[in-house]
Order: sequence, then C-alpha cells, then structure tokens
Amino acid sequence: MIIDKLTNSHLYETLSPRIKRAFDYLHQTDLKAIPDGKYEIDGNAIYAAVQSYSTKRIEQGKWEAHKRYIDIQYIIEGKEMIGYNHLNRLTLKEYDPDRDVSFLSGDGNYLPLASGEFMLLYPEDAHMPCIAIDAPSVVKKVVVKIAV
Repeated sequence: MIIDKLTNSHLYETLSPRIKRAFDYLHQTDLKAIPDGKYEIDGNAIYAAVQSYSTKRIEQGKWEAHKRYIDIQYIIEGKEMIGYNHLNRLTLKEYDPDRDVSFLSGDGNYLPLASGEFMLLYPEDAHMPCIAIDAPSVVKKVVVKIAV
C-alpha cells in the first residue's frame, strides 16, 4: 500500500508500465469535469471508475480485496478515511470471481485521504473505502483498476 499526493506520482511510475499509464490518465484528464462512469484506458487491462457518493459510518463499511487488479484510489473532491490491513490478517467471508472482489471480516487501521491524494493498493492490500472522517460528506473519487 502506498499513500501520497498525485503530484508525487513520478516516484511510483517505475513500478510498472501499466501503473505509469494509470498515473498519466489521472494527470491528463479533467477529473473535476468528468461524469461518473467507467472509462477504458487500455481495455480491461486498465480502466477508471469515476464515482460520487456520500461517505458512511465505519460500522457500515466493508473490507474488500481484489485478486486480479491493483487499485489506485484518487480523491478528486472531498475527503474520506480508508481502512487498511494485510489480506492475511483478515478472515475471508466470500469471493465473487465475476466482480473480482473478496469480502472479509476483521479490523485494521484507518487513514485519511483528501482531495489530490491517492492510495495504491495491491491484491494483498485489503481496504475499506468510503468511510466518513467526522460526519458523512460528499466525495468524488476515481478508482483506476490495473490488471496484475
């Protein structure tokens, strides 16, 4: 797991050509103007999901992880907490192969993420996104999915 500002993405672009391409997309797209939806960057190998929502109480959150994709979760507007723990420290409840999502139970650490910041999550990085920091608030976020 990596957490940083998008302005520092050059530090991580050497991790893989796909990660670099994902960061290029984030830099070159007018994210504040783009409507919610799915956007192909390189077919199913790299795509972006833009979403707007209201954050929720921690009790409403769900732990998740993905086997086939790396996530870059970038906050366009607003702020939220994202829970984090290593996959091996949580208990698998179910895996949906069609959606490539594992649902897990357990606890972890919670990190704030604000506008202009991203969290890069590998398959072993379980996470609980969309959590309110003080009170529920509106967030616009893009999740770039990068096939491993």
